[in-house]
Amino acid sequence: MSEIRLYVSTTEKKAEQILDILSFCFGEEDFAVGTTEIDEKKDIWEASVYMMAEDEAEVHARIAEALSQEFPDAVIEREIIPDIDWIAKSLEGLKPVRAGRFLVHGSHDRDKVRSGDIAIEIDAGQAFGTGHHGTTAGCLETIERVLNGENPRNALDLGTGSGVLAIAVRKLRPMIPVLATDIDPVAVRVARENVRRNGIANGIALETAPGFHSPAFDRYGPFDLIIANILARPLIKMAPQLVNHLSSGGSVILSGILAEQRWKVISAYSGAGLGHVRTIWRNGWVTIHLRKQ
Repeated sequence: MSEIRLYVSTTEKKAEQILDILSFCFGEEDFAVGTTEIDEKKDIWEASVYMMAEDEAEVHARIAEALSQEFPDAVIEREIIPDIDWIAKSLEGLKPVRAGRFLVHGSHDRDKVRSGDIAIEIDAGQAFGTGHHGTTAGCLETIERVLNGENPRNALDLGTGSGVLAIAVRKLRPMIPVLATDIDPVAVRVARENVRRNGIANGIALETAPGFHSPAFDRYGPFDLIIANILARPLIKMAPQLVNHLSSGGSVILSGILAEQRWKVISAYSGAGLGHVRTIWRNGWVTIHLRKQ
């Protein structure tokens, strides 16, 4: 089935404002949103939402409603995306990524693994998280730092994507059971394949779950370590629920957060009873480590 892009052409400033609205509207769902510069001299940008064709009518109506107050004159345009695995295509030439002792690589770069590396093999797939994005790399660095100083009994990877962060926990601490969840069943399928590819026969439970709406969280929790590499808005929204599933003295690693959004996220979790431990920066993104008081 074809993928559809619905977009609004506007200026850079308005595109960023529209992106904020679209991120709030679709941030917890399986729809990608983003902005693209079209013409630098003319200041033409596009704010877009991507979806499968079957969802187009519903998404179009929701975009129109979401923009109706601040951008009543916005024209929603449409593009059919060719059925090409752009993720696989774009990752063909990507080099291995180092984050602390972790080395995230594709199958074509197994010869790059050195003695002492904690190697994680992630080939191109239909899920976010290959180590090349600043948020994933930041999480890997923070996972190593946290596990070097703490001894969690279990862990949760919320919004697992490719499964790379859950795999990292098990590679570093093979005895820690991990629950890895994602709203997208495709991501869960990809993560399961990556878990198998990395030789982890057991210890990672994979579940399709929107937010915390699954019996799995009560079955496996509370958690000594929670990792959530999502987006700032949903992270802020789910702060009370996330903290409720965290053990006393447990740690949280949050990412998917732009540098300028960090104080809003820290404030939300401080208000829910967590203390800020450390923030690290990677390519304009931050990863935040907090601990339950």
